[in-house]
Amino acid sequence: MKIQAAVLRESSRPLVIEELDLDEVRSDEVRVKIAFCGVCHTDVACRDAVIPLKLPVVLGHEGAGIVEEVGAGVARLRPGDHVLLSFASCGFCHSCRAAHPAYCQHFNPMNFGGARSDGTTTLNGPKGAVNSLFFGQSAFATHAIVLQSSLIRVDPDLPLDVLAPLGCGVQTGAGAVLNSLQVRPGDTIAVFGVGAVGMSAIMAARASGCSKIVAIDRVRQRLELALELGATHVVDAKETSDLIGAVRSISRSGVTHVVDSTGVGDVVAQAIQCLSPRGTCALVGMYPPGQRFPIDTRFIVLNGINVKGIVEGDSQPSHFIPRLIELYQAGEFSLDRLITPFDFTDINAAMDASAACAVLKPVLRFS
Repeated sequence: MKIQAAVLRESSRPLVIEELDLDEVRSDEVRVKIAFCGVCHTDVACRDAVIPLKLPVVLGHEGAGIVEEVGAGVARLRPGDHVLLSFASCGFCHSCRAAHPAYCQHFNPMNFGGARSDGTTTLNGPKGAVNSLFFGQSAFATHAIVLQSSLIRVDPDLPLDVLAPLGCGVQTGAGAVLNSLQVRPGDTIAVFGVGAVGMSAIMAARASGCSKIVAIDRVRQRLELALELGATHVVDAKETSDLIGAVRSISRSGVTHVVDSTGVGDVVAQAIQCLSPRGTCALVGMYPPGQRFPIDTRFIVLNGINVKGIVEGDSQPSHFIPRLIELYQAGEFSLDRLITPFDFTDINAAMDASAACAVLKPVLRFS
């Protein structure tokens, strides 16, 4: 089957829309016609080789669309179903069996390996095989082949463009708060970096009843939106010379939780020092290989500080994404406030806008 896909052939270069051949679906696979796909900072990081991948490759991992064909072994989906796409996991390792698929033993090969377990790709072109199944999807394309376990069926009356980012960015930020930190009413939290991930953490904190929610960023417009979406206080990092003092002044004894989505080691060090005794810092940013944070370990030890790495919000997408949809339907998650639409043909403009933090969440539309 001929499809259109945005191919990355050279690192740090624009993606090129090409005609490719999509493979036939196998027993446990599903062919999805992509209607919308969010653009995540991880896509940008892979384009720019912050995360090295085999090239050429088709990126995209916040897909949403309609099922066109199912494999012989697929029982819970059928053509015509509206679905959201999320990351791939094996379903059999210790983490998967314990309902923590984001820490699947095979996460890296299944989501970054570019091929099925037998080494075959789902995409081929005139120049040969193209690496596929990025985050189990490669959704920067008009169609994608996806494992049935990576698909979440949704009500056809719901807006797929609004829900597409649930597959990665939103579940990462919201899941950090709801799944990993498990904040309680009356807790306090500071969120460093309020892009789409950080803004999702703020909305989750509000929904959880946090008494103080502090948003820290360098972009004034984002801080203003954070106040509208649930933040009780904001700190402009561009205008504040003492971030630690500012946050501790707001929270008096320090906040009980911190979420860092910046991926910057120096910021992480400051975030940790904003915590009250026995507080927890959640690391959800895109940290380059070798990234370190400079901090006196005595502060961590003497205050009983926890530092927790979190992948994909420690989410089990088949259970957590429906929960987020319920919050959206209840008016607790204003997902539409995060989104800026782009046509698929303008994918490089969308990628550049994401990289420059000019928009919160670009969402590509395919028709």
